[in-house]
Amino acid sequence: MKNRTKVLLTIGLFTLMSTLDGSIVNIALPTMARELNVSTSQITWVVTIYLIVISAIILIFGRLADLIGKTTVTRWGWTIFIVGSLLAGLNIGLGLPFLLFARVVQAIGASMFMATSFGIVAQVFPVESRARAMSITSMFVSVGSIAGPALGGLILQVASWNYIFWINVPIGILAWIFGSRALPEDEGQGSIKEVDLSGGLQMTAVIVLLFMALNFGQTLGWNNPLLLLGVALGFILFVSFIFTERRKEKPLLDLGIFKNRLFSLSLLMSLLNFTVAMFASILLPFYLQDYRDYAPGAAGFIMMAYPAAMLIVSPIAGALADKIDKEVITFVGISGIVLSQIGYLLIRADSPQWWVIAILLLQGASMGAFQSPNNALIMETVERKYLGIAGSVNSLIRNMAFVLGTSVATIILFLSMSSQLGYTVRTYLPEHPDTFLQGMHMAFVCSLVLTSISWILAGVRLLGRKKNKRTPERRIKLGVFYFHLFVESSLFVVF
Repeated sequence: MKNRTKVLLTIGLFTLMSTLDGSIVNIALPTMARELNVSTSQITWVVTIYLIVISAIILIFGRLADLIGKTTVTRWGWTIFIVGSLLAGLNIGLGLPFLLFARVVQAIGASMFMATSFGIVAQVFPVESRARAMSITSMFVSVGSIAGPALGGLILQVASWNYIFWINVPIGILAWIFGSRALPEDEGQGSIKEVDLSGGLQMTAVIVLLFMALNFGQTLGWNNPLLLLGVALGFILFVSFIFTERRKEKPLLDLGIFKNRLFSLSLLMSLLNFTVAMFASILLPFYLQDYRDYAPGAAGFIMMAYPAAMLIVSPIAGALADKIDKEVITFVGISGIVLSQIGYLLIRADSPQWWVIAILLLQGASMGAFQSPNNALIMETVERKYLGIAGSVNSLIRNMAFVLGTSVATIILFLSMSSQLGYTVRTYLPEHPDTFLQGMHMAFVCSLVLTSISWILAGVRLLGRKKNKRTPERRIKLGVFYFHLFVESSLFVVF
């Protein structure tokens, strides 16, 4: 039990650092742009390249973890991430290119332990306590989201931006020493020679092309020939990847794991709900700071309601999921997410502050209830030998959802504003505030549709299992389902 706790804390600390790295860096981008003498669009690559690299290679390391051992890959990932953090803070006159190189090194390390973290937790903790363990990992994600802006602001007040990266070094070394010996012995199921490099390179190219298209689409225009060519090439490579993996004796991604209905449904729901989660993260800062004229500090305080609620609810949901039922708890969580999207649609120009905070609290609490048991469901549906690749697929889905949510939310917002004004809009227009509010509502209509699809899938998943086992316990769980069905249907009729 002590070793389990050590493993969980160590994984949690590195998860915390990788989360902090995103939120801390974001707040420091203006300062870094000034000191490195680069434009705003150029400095955003510090964030973009980190996400692209992680997503592009995480499947490779997931498969490698199954072959040579999750513990081996994890230890190397920790080491590379610490080295990358050290390099990122070295402002030695090489400017942005060197910083981007360091971020690539960081991302390689982060992708290695991101690919293995779910698998290690699933390996160490039994089924009856797995959801609770994964909820603890989710807590570290929430803490990173909460602490990032505040810690980043504090560092920038007393020191240079370099220390935003260097803070990972001592914490990482202590975590490495603390948890390295506690990691389970894991010999793996093969050798590094068995890694499907051709499939890995194809999938890497697909993800890079997808992310680049989403990143440049709004600036170059969605009908740009080069952009369309990249999308077409990405689609061709994806089809090629599918055929390659089906022919391989030992593929990078065994497509057979997707035949498991519970695994595939849970992944799809994760994609939908994490995509929806980004809508509020992107749109509400515009609403609070530009439309309502809140100071950045006040807006940041309001936005903290989301991760704070997630931090509180996630461990409670994990414990309930282990004791009651993972599928019931995820259904309740998704129901809350649906309600939160309806709440966003009711935001008006003069909505009181408490209403916005209440909706953020509802969505944060609901995501906390959803993600931990859903992660546990994903990991318990695959064989032990596939835990590494299953964990990396789960992490990839989450990263892709972050990118898709950001892109789709802004695309709908600006398309709506452009349609209203009759010309292309790519930013907030102070002289036309009402167009923003309408565009924001159109975006939240989309998020409501997406999470409603997830809600239906969760209901199908819940009702479709063990049809032949109508025990009293089963009837109680179905009663919970039908109660939520009645409440949701009533609310849709009202609104």
